[in-house]
Amino acid sequence: MIPLQSAFNKLNTNKYGASSYDQGLLWVTLILLGIGLVMVYSASIALAEADKAIGHQQTYYLTRHTIYLVVSLSAAFVTFQIPTQAWQRMAPYLFLIGLASLVLVLIPGIGLVAGGSRRWISLVVVTLQPSELMKLFATIYVADYTVRKAAHMDSFKRGFMPMLLVMLVVGGLLLREPDFGAFAVITVIAISILWLGGINVRIFTGLLVLLVIGFVILILVSPYRLERVVGFMDPWADPYGKGYQLSHALIAFGRGEWLGVGLGASVEKLLYLPEAHTDFLLAVIAEELGFIGVLTIIGLFAWLVLRSFMIGKEAIANERYFSALLAQGIGIWIGVQSIINMGVNMGLLPTKGLTLPLLSFGGSGILANCIALAVLLRIDWENKRLQKGVPA
Repeated sequence: MIPLQSAFNKLNTNKYGASSYDQGLLWVTLILLGIGLVMVYSASIALAEADKAIGHQQTYYLTRHTIYLVVSLSAAFVTFQIPTQAWQRMAPYLFLIGLASLVLVLIPGIGLVAGGSRRWISLVVVTLQPSELMKLFATIYVADYTVRKAAHMDSFKRGFMPMLLVMLVVGGLLLREPDFGAFAVITVIAISILWLGGINVRIFTGLLVLLVIGFVILILVSPYRLERVVGFMDPWADPYGKGYQLSHALIAFGRGEWLGVGLGASVEKLLYLPEAHTDFLLAVIAEELGFIGVLTIIGLFAWLVLRSFMIGKEAIANERYFSALLAQGIGIWIGVQSIINMGVNMGLLPTKGLTLPLLSFGGSGILANCIALAVLLRIDWENKRLQKGVPA
């Protein structure tokens, strides 16, 4: 990961000075990725040793996660070279690509089924999860839409209705997989960007009410979602059934106390806690690194979110409204998904299939997160260029 910073330094030193990009943003991202690499390895050792299909290779998940990081950081470096205006021009096309991928994943023979959900497309060597990239494409598209429709944000028919119809299509495809977590994150991103873009308060309030009603209905009409809510309300009522995953996550948090049991010393990762290296990585962090470790993770994510809003504010000062909404949308995406994942791990929210951004095992998620943060870094870089009087 250090060569990436060297590449950024070389790029900036040659032309505009080494401090022209946000080193804090880059370092916080690299620190989170580094913590994720270490904790994914720690959380996955027992699973890898027990999996006969991979030949009991202890470093199987570590190797794959390292490859994901190399590919994602390489993609991030390429992404940094792309001007923000280019993302705005590509916004509708990227969104259509995202929709096409959500359709493809539902086609038998193309979409792969795992855990009762059809969320992945096989690319021979690796699998792609379209919903992760759709979060990025949706953020770019809604930011572009809000800027284009700025004059109609007070109109339900011309400002809000087209976006509502588009989001219903996206939601319908995601719920067919099903991927309720991704649907929730994309919905929050969309309504937040619309709110930041100046949507009519009455329309926004009505939308929030409809969303709450809609989510309640989706839970009530789906037995497996209802079971998750019931298990969340009292995991100890059925610790070997509906509440199994959450009860073991809470045990991990309890064992960790203030300073944790030590790196690598988790008991819950020894095949007691399902998805320990993906959805419930924070529980392993809590057990091994304790409250201090969890607080550090929360602090790093909070810094990322606050920094994204500061970058957005600077873009507004430069009258770059698409860049502002995109920066803040990325912050909302990272923040909301982190809060949901942490809430699930801590028993504050019902279990959802959402990973912890930048940390959890999963190539598609890491790739989408790294590209998004490279875009954020580019927006800040362009802000600094404009402040120096150099065209972005």
